[in-house]
Amino acid sequence: MIVQTESAPSISIDRVPIRRALVSVYDKQGLDELAYALAARQIEILSTGGTEQYLRNLGVPVKGISEFTHSPEIFGGRLKTLHPMVHGGLLYRRSLLTHLEEAGEHGILPIDLLVVNLYPFEETVARPAATEEEIIEQIDIGGPAMLRSAAKNFEAVTVVTSPEQYRTVIDELKHLNGATSRALRKKLASEGFERVAAYDQAIARYFVGAKENVSIEDRLEISLPLVQPLRYGENPHQQAALYGERFSKICTQFWGKELSYNNILDTSASLALISEFLDENRKPVAAIIKHTNPCGVSEGTSGLDAFERAFRTDPESPFGGIIILNVGIDTPLAERLNQFFSEVILAPSYTDDAVAILKKKKDRRLLTFKPDELLHTLSSTQDVRSVVGGILFQTPDLELVSNSALSSVTSHPVSGEMSQGLLFAMKIAKHLKSNAIAFCGIEHGKVHTLGLGAGQTSRVESTRIAIEHARRHGLSLQGSFVASDAFYPFADSMLEAANAGAVAVIQPGGSVRDAEVIQAAEEHGIALVMTGMRHFHH
Repeated sequence: MIVQTESAPSISIDRVPIRRALVSVYDKQGLDELAYALAARQIEILSTGGTEQYLRNLGVPVKGISEFTHSPEIFGGRLKTLHPMVHGGLLYRRSLLTHLEEAGEHGILPIDLLVVNLYPFEETVARPAATEEEIIEQIDIGGPAMLRSAAKNFEAVTVVTSPEQYRTVIDELKHLNGATSRALRKKLASEGFERVAAYDQAIARYFVGAKENVSIEDRLEISLPLVQPLRYGENPHQQAALYGERFSKICTQFWGKELSYNNILDTSASLALISEFLDENRKPVAAIIKHTNPCGVSEGTSGLDAFERAFRTDPESPFGGIIILNVGIDTPLAERLNQFFSEVILAPSYTDDAVAILKKKKDRRLLTFKPDELLHTLSSTQDVRSVVGGILFQTPDLELVSNSALSSVTSHPVSGEMSQGLLFAMKIAKHLKSNAIAFCGIEHGKVHTLGLGAGQTSRVESTRIAIEHARRHGLSLQGSFVASDAFYPFADSMLEAANAGAVAVIQPGGSVRDAEVIQAAEEHGIALVMTGMRHFHH
């Protein structure tokens, strides 16, 4: 005998009416509007734990999941929705007679709408102070299981995984008189599976990281949400998009046209560079970036002073480039920056007057960035690049030789001022495309770039370009400090630097001709530091 406890709704292939919804969310953002919209259509709402209480406080009629399943929530809420009444209501096929008969026989009622967002596992893992117990407790079990059930049965069930989707569902219910379309259900099902995949991947990454002596995974899985479709890629005939939410957590754009693909690349390079100068007792530092290469970087007594010194390195490149500072932008600096056009300006903060000045150029993009978020993200981010037919992976280059390790391999010692200049120069060389050469100087205790060479097929050519840049812009290299991202294969680059006026050089060493290079440095009065640490940046 079949006991049908509720008549099956009339379902078309396209439109499915919503009569019962299960709502169980961690993030309550936007829930009020959705709950009121469902209640207004007399849709029965089932709910669990904190969500149930939240809805009751809103005055929305709600039935607890235990009342619906006739089973208690147990183990501190760990087990509540893993029940045939829940998964049966989500999974059974409304168009299949045998499923309808079994649902009636077992008293299983249809659940037409599932609204679930998951425990914040990713956010918990990202907190430096989070304990293992806290992290494990944020592994959602029932939520992903329900999402899979509902998404698999999208022909009959609408699955909602994010507050950003609420408005779309509300509008569709209004437009289709309490029903949803197959097109929307399939789209939401796809997004549901994507969310579960990303969630499971985050959990797997955590456990891989918890293994001892494991640095490289056996399989690389990448699943990132679409953040922003872009107008085009590097060139107008290329399609492009930004994926991954961490970028927008570090940066907030508050003025100007949307960032382009190239803007984002340059902004990322700018953030990586400025991260070298975010220590607690930081001096003001300004950097100018063009095509991901720094073309001027300087310390200063203020943001304006730092920018002026950085600008002197290459007064041509800032036009259409990126300007970033590790300190806030005030009125004097804003007035100076407003004298020419730069694509993007980034700083931790701006005064109100500075914003008003900088907004006078409508095509300029203004962004703030969060130093702490930047440093945390860099420390937990992998370097991934596409190659033909595959992907290259590496850990980020976050290391730098310490001040205490700067000792000369020649008879010419490294002074305190030299140490300051050499470390600054190597921080810049790290972010120049290889072969990278950075000439720096010190003025009134503030280090600044003088000439930069990058991306050449020989190191001596990068050296010559850096020297020529300095001379063309009227900058003396007498007493300068030089950093090379990799070893000198010959003494030629060393001789070029010495003849230009350099007094100290920092480079990794490791060439078969190190002795020749050391001898050239000795003969030309160069304090030569060999760090043993290379900083290639292709």
